[in-house]
Amino acid sequence: MKKGFFLIIVVMIASLVIAGMWNSVPLIGDSVHAALDPTFGNLLKMDLNLGFIILVFVIVFLTTLVQKYGSDQEALKNLKEEQKKLQEDMKKYKDDPAKVIEFQKKQFTEHLPKTFELSMAPLVYTAIPFILLIRWFTDIFKNLGDPKILGFLGWIWAYFLLSLIFSAILRKVMKVY
Repeated sequence: MKKGFFLIIVVMIASLVIAGMWNSVPLIGDSVHAALDPTFGNLLKMDLNLGFIILVFVIVFLTTLVQKYGSDQEALKNLKEEQKKLQEDMKKYKDDPAKVIEFQKKQFTEHLPKTFELSMAPLVYTAIPFILLIRWFTDIFKNLGDPKILGFLGWIWAYFLLSLIFSAILRKVMKVY
């Protein structure tokens, strides 16, 4: 677990460094704009709302694929079932505080770290591209005068809301744990 956690920390620090250098190292932002402006940028220019919805869907779809195939879904499914059984046991023994504490200890010392490591592993593949996309969106929407998505939401709130909706649907359809 420590090796996987260390790798996640390294990737997160690298993501923050890259995001911090966006304006001071023009090559970073210029490269991302050169790659995304002709594709994603043109989609936003055609129809801001529809283009944004499509972009968020594509990003969430790709992230969900990485989550599904970049993590051990069988192990996550088993951990989820064990968590459910622990919850049932805690309900059954709710009048016995010692037993409940024992179950909680097992949940926090055994299940939570395993679940964290398994579900965070795909972050290694998606963190840097996600940070670059967020910085690109920031530039694009600033250049467009910070328009409202769907008539009333700033782009970050629209992204957050749409990604929650699309993620819930895609995770259910694709059976991602």
